[in-house]
Amino acid sequence: MTIWDVATPVAGSTHKLKYSLFYGAKDKRLVGYDNERGKGDHRHIGDHQERYVFKTVEILIADFLTDVRRQRGEQ
Repeated sequence: MTIWDVATPVAGSTHKLKYSLFYGAKDKRLVGYDNERGKGDHRHIGDHQERYVFKTVEILIADFLTDVRRQRGEQ
C-alpha cells in the first residue's frame, strides 16, 4: 500500500494523491486500487477492472480492505 501526495493531480484524477494498493500472491493481483496516469481512479478485482470513485484516503483504504476480506472469504 503506497500513497503519495503530489503537486498536481495525476491525469484522469481530480485529487492530489497518487496511490497503489495491492493484494495478491506471487505474480498475481487479486485486489488492486490505483490511479494510473490516463486511466484515473480504478480498481481491479481478479481480472476485472472498473472505475473507482475516490472520496477520501480513509474511505479508499476501507474499501480496499473490504475487497481483500471478501476475496479471502472473510465476509
